[in-house]
This record gives sequence, C-alpha cells and structure tokens, in this order.
Amino acid sequence: CGPREMMPPYAQHWDDFLKGASTVEPKTPISLLDEAALYFTSGTTGQPKPILLTHRNLEHACIVENRHHNQTHKDNFICIPPLYHTGAKMHWFGNFIVGAKGVLLKGVKPEWILQAISEEQGTLMFLLVPWAQDILVAIENGQIKLEDYKLDQWRLMHIGAQPVPPALIKNWKKVFPKQEYDTNYGLSETTGPGCVHLGIENSHKVGSIGKPGFDWDYRILDDQLRDVKKGEPGELAVRGPGVMSEYYKNPEATKKTLVDGWLMTGDMARVDEDGFIWLVDRKKDIIITGGENIFPVEIEDFLIENANIQDAAVIGVPDERLGEAVTAIIKLKPGKQMTEKDVEKYCEALPRYKRPKKIIFDDVPRNPTGKIEKPKLRKKYAGFAESFKL
Repeated sequence: CGPREMMPPYAQHWDDFLKGASTVEPKTPISLLDEAALYFTSGTTGQPKPILLTHRNLEHACIVENRHHNQTHKDNFICIPPLYHTGAKMHWFGNFIVGAKGVLLKGVKPEWILQAISEEQGTLMFLLVPWAQDILVAIENGQIKLEDYKLDQWRLMHIGAQPVPPALIKNWKKVFPKQEYDTNYGLSETTGPGCVHLGIENSHKVGSIGKPGFDWDYRILDDQLRDVKKGEPGELAVRGPGVMSEYYKNPEATKKTLVDGWLMTGDMARVDEDGFIWLVDRKKDIIITGGENIFPVEIEDFLIENANIQDAAVIGVPDERLGEAVTAIIKLKPGKQMTEKDVEKYCEALPRYKRPKKIIFDDVPRNPTGKIEKPKLRKKYAGFAESFKL
C-alpha cells in the first residue's frame, strides 16, 4: 500500500482497513456458477448496461488469456485503466494462474507508458488504437526517444476493443520489429477479450480479428439467423464459457442478445478463405448511401494509412438524394497540413460510392475503452445521436 501522506481524503488506508479484520476463513460455500461480478458495457451505441458474470466466466478469462499469450511466472503485465471495463484487466488475468506480476498505470500518456515498461520491466501490454497511435506520433515528433528507455524485455503488444487499422500495426512493427503482436476480440458480455484472437503466429493476417479463441465457437448470421455463405457479411455470434449470465435485471435486453445459447455481438463480420474472421463494422454504424451499404471501418482504415492523418471517423449524415452522405471527420498529426482537396485527391483510390462526400477536420472523440464515440459525432454534425436510416 502507498504512503499515508499521498492518500486522498476520500480513501481509507489499507492498514486501517485490515485492523480488526477476522483471520478466520468464511464458511460460505462458493460454486463456479455463482454470481461473481457486475461489469458494464462501454456505452458506444447507447447507455452502458450492467452485465452479470459468474465465477466460471472469470476463471475462463484466466485460462483463455494464458493459453493465447503463454504467460509464465517471470512475466509482468502493464495494465492500463479503466478497471471497470473488461478490456485490459482481463488480459491481466492470464498472469493470475502462474503467479506473475502486474503493474497498474495511472494514465495513458506515451511517456508514462514507456516509463512504466522500462522501470517495472514490463513484458506484456495491451493497448488501444489511440494509445498506440499516440506513442508512434510522439516517437515520430521526437517527443520520445526510445534510447531513454529499457524495452528489450517487452515481448508482446496486443490490441483490441475496436477494429485495428493494418497501417497502424505495420508502422508499429517498423519501430518495434522484435515484438510479438496479437489482435484480440471480445466484449464485456464475453468476459472480455479472447473469444476471437489473431494469434501471435498469424502476423500475415493483420487486420483480421483471427479465429475462435480457446473453447469458443462462432457463427456469422443473416437477419433471419441463418448462416451466411463464406465471404459474405453477417452478424457475428459467439458461444463459450465466457458468455454472461444476463444484462443485470434487464430481461428484455438479455433476450435480444442471448439467442438459443449464442451471444449476438452486434458486429458485422465476414470469414475469408482461410477461416479468419474480419470485422466489417458495428451493425448500427452501417451507412446506406444511394442503395449501397457502406462499412465505415473500411474507409477509416484507408484514411489512417495517410502519413498526415492521426485518426479518422466516418459517419452518415442525412442527404435528400442519397439517403445518407458519407462524412469523414479527420484528425491530423501535429504539425501536418491537409486541405479538403488533398483528402479528396487521396480518396480517388477508393470506389466512387465509398468516397467521402463531406470532409471535416476535427478531433475524433473516443471513450475510455478507445472506441470512437459516433453518437457524439452524429449529434454534432447531423443533429441526432442514432444512426440515420430512411
């Protein structure tokens, strides 16, 4: 525990908390299927919902994470907040079953992250897309000098919680060529990441979220809950030991999400010829323009490949002729400049119907779990938070 002089006024010191506590083990029997914890959805598409998880759910999170990333007693996981979410914390769980260390970070500034890895000799770290982007930008601008840190022991960086732009990982591997990399996919409803993962041996498939994780199954379904043909997009459904019991005291939402033992993720995906799953987009974020379905992630990934662009979000705004107009919100890297004409020229490589009709230079808001807050962008630029459909 920390020094008393640094304790905030609202907190209780750990030593005081333990005073008078009983040393006798409680005689309360606990079953693996007993209720264990409430976690919350990230609220990207609406109000955050509490999720009821069991001891079995949490146990499986430890097992699946360790199976995927091979933690040993010598590993040290650097855990970035928030801890109320299942993202980074459930990756930390892989350390539990081998008695490995973990370090909790106070924030996500690039220099804090690298300093913690260097000083604490961290070997594994889970990042979100914006945090990885910030580190690369800080290195590119000279704000951070890698020679100031001891990073040789840092063996694995993995990312999840949102679609991962392939260009980001390509640039990351240029800076950290000896590191292993993995993409992880999961939801709070699946007790965090791990129901699908790329696998450190599959770097040739960066951009894909991978294949079903240890002890997980999947399906890709159409609106009638029928399996789609390989290569066609549909909603990703998963089944495994990590699936939640329910949305806490919300039977209506639970019934919509848990269907015949399968958890409907709300994410659109497709499977390639090698059996790797690719996220297409959130079902609620699809743009319908001129009768064509547009998946914003495809355009966002393309925009981020530009060396001047740090982040990008694509939404649909109402259009009398097209139904929705593809609109790109672009955040430039510090010191970089682009005009609307520059972006339009760059986007000529896209099919005509996917090219943004409106281009806005602005910050791209992301929530604490790194996901783009598209309801905020729709509210700001279209006047409403929900995805627009005629």
